[in-house]
Amino acid sequence: MHHLLRCFFILSITSFFISCKSNQNLAIYNKTPLGKNNKAVKWDAKTPYNIEEFRAAWVATVANINWPSKPGLSIYEQQKEALALLDYLKDHNFNAVVFQVRPQADALYKSNIEPWSYYLTGEQGKAPEPFYDPLQFWIYAAHERGLELHAWLNPYRAHHTQGGDITKTSVVKTDPNLVVELENGMYWMDPSLKETQDRSLAVVMDIVNRYEVDGIHFDDYFYPYDSYNNGKDFPDSKSWNIYTKNGGKLSKSDWRRQSVNTFIKNVYTGIKKSKPHVKFGLSPFGIWRPGYPESVVGYDQYEKLYADAKLWINEGWVDYFTPQLYWTTNKIGQSFPELLGWWQTENTKQLHLWPGIKVDLGGTKENLDEVFNQIMITRGMLPKSKGTVHWSIGPLIKYDTLSKGLLANPYKNKTLVPASPWLDNTPPLQPIVTTKKQQNSLNISWTHNSNTDVFRWVLYYKRSGKKWEHTILNRRATNYKLPLFLKDTENPISKIGLTAVDRTGNQSEFFEINID
Repeated sequence: MHHLLRCFFILSITSFFISCKSNQNLAIYNKTPLGKNNKAVKWDAKTPYNIEEFRAAWVATVANINWPSKPGLSIYEQQKEALALLDYLKDHNFNAVVFQVRPQADALYKSNIEPWSYYLTGEQGKAPEPFYDPLQFWIYAAHERGLELHAWLNPYRAHHTQGGDITKTSVVKTDPNLVVELENGMYWMDPSLKETQDRSLAVVMDIVNRYEVDGIHFDDYFYPYDSYNNGKDFPDSKSWNIYTKNGGKLSKSDWRRQSVNTFIKNVYTGIKKSKPHVKFGLSPFGIWRPGYPESVVGYDQYEKLYADAKLWINEGWVDYFTPQLYWTTNKIGQSFPELLGWWQTENTKQLHLWPGIKVDLGGTKENLDEVFNQIMITRGMLPKSKGTVHWSIGPLIKYDTLSKGLLANPYKNKTLVPASPWLDNTPPLQPIVTTKKQQNSLNISWTHNSNTDVFRWVLYYKRSGKKWEHTILNRRATNYKLPLFLKDTENPISKIGLTAVDRTGNQSEFFEINID
C-alpha cells in the first residue's frame, strides 16, 4: 500500500508541474528558423571556452531491453526504474536520452491512433492502472535533470516476436491490408503504401504537437533485414503489382527506396512546419554500401533495407545523423574512424553528425580504452559539433568500470547540446545578475526578462591565476553558492559570468563580473 501511495504522490506532483510548464513553454518556440541554406554565421556568445558536446544513450523498450524491466510492473516500479535511469545519465554528465516510445505500432503514451504497448502493461491495448502517461513522465523527469528527450519510433514494425499476443487492437487486426507476415514471426507494415506512410506520419506529428519532446528519432529498421524473412524477398508483391499495372516504371528496388525517401522527407517537413525547434534524427546502419569508402565490406543497406541514408544527409532531411558505427577502430573492413570520416564527407550541409557507438564490449580495461578512443576520435574529427550516442544505457550501468571511467575522464564535466543555427540563431536575453560575499561564500542570484526562453543556465567562474570553469544549472535555478576559497588553495574567485541557454542551445552573450 505504501508503494501505491508513493506512486500517487509522484503522479500528482508530476501532473501539477507539467500542466504549469507546458503552456508557459509555448513562448519558447516563436523564433524563426534560418533554414539550412542560410549563410549567417553561427551565433557566438563569446564564452570563455566551448562546452558543447551531445552525449546521449538509447533506452529501448522493445522486448523490455532497457525499460521497463518486464511487462506489467506496478506504476511505482515503472517510475522508480525510469528515474534511476535518468538519474544515472544526469550523474554521469550526459545531456540527452533517446527513449523508445513506439516499438511495434503501439504506444508508451496516451494515443488515439495506436494501442498501449504490451511491453508496458503486459497486454496490448491495456492502459496503465492507476493511469499515467509514461512519455509525459519521462519528458518532465528528463528536463528536470537537464536532459533533452528524443522520442524514438520504429516507423514500420507492426509486431515483434517478443511482443505478446496479437490483440484486436493491433494494426495486424485493425488494418490487415497494411501488414505482411515475415517468416521469423514478425509482422511489418508495407512501406510502399500511402496508408502506411500516412499512419506513421500521423503518429510522429501527434507526438510533436502534444508533447514537449526535444527530438524525433528513427533507427535502422526501414524495410526489415532479409534475415527476418529467411533471406527471401520482402513479401510486397501485391502492392508492387498494383504499381506496375498502373504504369510504374521504377525497378522494384528504386520503387522501395522512393517510398522510404518520400516518408523521410515528409516527416522532416511536417516537424519543421509544426515546431521548428524539434530536432529530427536518424540512426541508419553504419555502412551505406560496400566500397564506400573503398576498403569497407559488409551489409548493403541501400539494396537490402532500401534505405538511401546518404541521400537523406546530402539533402538535409535531418538535423542530426547517427550512423550505427558498432565496430572497433582496428576492424578491417569496418573501421570506426574510416566509416566516420566517410560519413563526414557526405555531410555537405554540415549538420550534426553524432555517431552511434556500441558500449557493450565488456568491463575490461581494453574495452574501456576502445570506448574512450572512439569518443576522442569523434571529438577530433568533428570539432564543430562533437557528440556520441551510446548503445545502450544497459551496458553503461552494467559495467561499473566503464561508468567510472567515463565520468573520471571524457565526461568529467557537463556539456551543452550543440546549437542548431539552421533552426534558431537568435540568442536569449542576458540574465540580470547580482553577487554578495558572505563569509567564505559567493552568493550569486539572477533574474531574467523572459524565463520562458530559458532551458538551462551556465555559470562560468574563474579563480585568480587559474583557468575558467563552469557548471550547468537547471532551468528553474535562480541562485547558486560558490566557495570563495578552496581548502587546498589560496586562489579566490576573481570573475564570474552567467549565460541563459535556450531550447536549441544558443547561449546569451557572455559578460564578466569582477569579484573584488
